[in-house]
Amino acid sequence: MDAPIQAELLSLLRKMWIIRSFEEKVSEMCARRQITGLIHLGIGQEAVAVGVCSLLQADDYIFGGHRSHGHAIAKGAELGRLMAELAGRSTGYCGGKGGSMHLVAMECGFVTATGVVGGTIPLALGAAFVCKEKGKGQVAVVFFGDGAGQTGAFHESLNIASLWKLPVIFVCENNGYAEFTPLSAHTLVSRLANHAQTYSIPNVTVDGNEILAVRESVHEAVRKARAGEGPSFIECLTYRLRGHYEGDPGKYRELSELAEWKEKDPIARLTRVLKKEHSISDEALKQAESEARDLVDRASQFALSSPWPAAGEVDSLVYA
Repeated sequence: MDAPIQAELLSLLRKMWIIRSFEEKVSEMCARRQITGLIHLGIGQEAVAVGVCSLLQADDYIFGGHRSHGHAIAKGAELGRLMAELAGRSTGYCGGKGGSMHLVAMECGFVTATGVVGGTIPLALGAAFVCKEKGKGQVAVVFFGDGAGQTGAFHESLNIASLWKLPVIFVCENNGYAEFTPLSAHTLVSRLANHAQTYSIPNVTVDGNEILAVRESVHEAVRKARAGEGPSFIECLTYRLRGHYEGDPGKYRELSELAEWKEKDPIARLTRVLKKEHSISDEALKQAESEARDLVDRASQFALSSPWPAAGEVDSLVYA
C-alpha cells in the first residue's frame, strides 16, 4: 500500500480518536461538575463527522445540532477553546456563553449549532445560497438526526434546496432514536433518505460506522455540489454508545442492542482494516490514540486554567 494512502488512513483514525477522547474527557469533567448543563456526546458516531469533514475545504460551511462537538473538531476547531466553551470559560469560542449546544467557530467554517431539533437545516440553505451566488465552488453541509426528519423545516428545506439547486449536503445521522423514542415509533419511513427522493434529490443510505463508505458517498455529493448540480442527501446509519444526554439511564434500550453496536464501533473497525489490509503496526495504531489523548488532556488543562467571564460582560454578545 502506498505510503500516502497509509498516512491518510492513519490521519482519519487519529481524528476519530481525538473526538472519542474529547467526548470521554467531557464525560469525566461532567462527573466532577467541571462542566455543567445538558451535554450530548457523540461517542460511537465519529466516522460520520470525520468522514464528511475530511473531504471539505477550509472555506466550506458546516452546521450542527445538539450533538456536535465531533463536527466542530472534524472541521478544525481548536480543542482548547472548544473545551473552554463547554466549561463556561472566557477563552471559549463564545466567551463561555454558548456552551455545548450553541457552538460557533466561524474561523474553521463551523457556523453554528442549536438545541432546537432541525433548527440549523434552513440556516444551511442560506449559506448554500451565498455559496452559489459567490460562484467559488463552496458547499454547505448540515448534520442532523433522525428526529429532525419529522419537522416541517426539514421538508421545506429539501424542497427549496432542490428547486434552487443549492450546493448543500444533508447528512442525516440516523442513530435509531429521537431522544428516547425509537425510529419505528415516530415514523413509518424506514429509510429517511426516501424523503429526499420525494424532492428529486440524489440520495444514498450508507453504513455510518464505516468511515470509508461515508467518504465514498460524500466524495460524490461534494463533486455534484461544486459542479453546480445541486443538493445531495446522505443517510448514515449509526448509533450513539452513550445515553441521549450525560446522566441518561438508557432504560429504553436493550443491553443486547448496545452490545451489538459496540461490535460495530467505527474506531475498532478502521483499526482492523489498517492492520489486516494495510499492515499498519500495533505501535503506530497505539501512537494515534496516545497522541489524541495527549492533545485532549492539554485542552482540558487549558480550559480549567482559563478565567471565568467577567461580571461586566454579562450582556455582551447577547442579541435579543
